[in-house]
Amino acid sequence: MALFRKKPEYGDLTLPKDDRGTDSLDGYDYDLLPKKRDLTMRLADATPHQDEIAELAGEDPELLTTATPARTIEQEGVDAPIEVRVFAGRRVSGVVGVVPRGLEGVYDEAIRRLDGRGDKPRIPVKVVETKKGWRVDLVIGASR
Repeated sequence: MALFRKKPEYGDLTLPKDDRGTDSLDGYDYDLLPKKRDLTMRLADATPHQDEIAELAGEDPELLTTATPARTIEQEGVDAPIEVRVFAGRRVSGVVGVVPRGLEGVYDEAIRRLDGRGDKPRIPVKVVETKKGWRVDLVIGASR
């Protein structure tokens, strides 16, 4: 009889190393406030969404923002990825990636912080072309 069960996993542990997203808690203070205005978070699991991201690359970069709200208390209790969609002008994209594993709280706090001060709860987005394909960077520092 096993005393320990393997914790359910998603995303990062099964994704290729170049599609796990990037960011670190080192870029945030105790309240998960970004230390720099230009701090970015690269979304994970972008490879399956290349067509959707490529469409966004043709849009006006000034109009690209996240369209995914913060999780509810019930959703926070479930170990599941936060799928991110993007506002592009008047349309909302399909899923373009997920928040990297372990940084869900950072994303939720950024959205709540923006909403709490009366701003639209949307984080600016950059679409980046890399050697491995299109990637999406959230300019999380804009939530300072």
